[in-house]
Parts: sequence; structure tokens; C-alpha cells
Amino acid sequence: MRVAAFALVALAATGCMGDLSPGSGSESGSGSGLASPTKARLEISVSIRGSEAPTKVWTLVCPSGGTLPHSARACAKLAAMRQPFAPVPKTQACTQIYGGPQVADVTGSFRGRPVNAHFDRGNGCEIARWNRVKFLFPTR
Repeated sequence: MRVAAFALVALAATGCMGDLSPGSGSESGSGSGLASPTKARLEISVSIRGSEAPTKVWTLVCPSGGTLPHSARACAKLAAMRQPFAPVPKTQACTQIYGGPQVADVTGSFRGRPVNAHFDRGNGCEIARWNRVKFLFPTR
């Protein structure tokens, strides 16, 4: 029984986290010519679900511009990622960990493709997804 429980926990943990190391196939563009400046025009809104706190809104225009703090650094980080706005696959096993009431929406375009992504911190997979692009969600 203990072995089965351990195996389930290990499976859930590896399923949610994947290979998040720099240069991993899931995020980086190693060998795909992504070293050139990435074109993006994004609107980023961050709010706290269930709170009366105002929604914070920033823009990001790459290669470097917009109202997002440290926009040039954000553009460089986005350029190194293959699919920063991809959703968690529906079949993904995720730990049931709550990361907080923060939610974010990113709309606009990235590398010439439309972006309409929603981020929250409702489970382990969504927390990992949030953390990969948390540089887009300033706390101030």
C-alpha cells in the first residue's frame, strides 16, 4: 500500500513539473532560430480573485517597450521560450495544491500569433505554469 501511494505521489509530481530547465525542449528554442528579437504586443492584467483591490494592467511591446517594468528583460525571457502561453493539457495529472487567489490574463500577439491566455494558481500544474512566466506579473 505504501509503495502504491509513493508511486502515485511521484507520478503526480513529475507530471506537473515536466522538464523546466533552461534549454529544455518544452520551453526553449534551442536550434530553432529564436535568438533574434521576438515580436510581441501584449496586454497583461493581474488581479486578486474575490478582492476589491484594483486590477493592475501593463503593456509589453517587444523587442523592448511598454509599461511593464523591466520590459527589455521580459522580452529576452519570452524570446527564449517556445510556448510561454500554452495551457496545461487537459489530461495532465496535477497536484491539488492551492497557490493563492491571484489571476492574470495575457492578450495580444506573440510571434505573429494571437494570445488569449488565462493564468491562475489553482493547482500544482497551474502554479508551475504561472511561475514560468511570473516575470510578466510584477508584484508592485
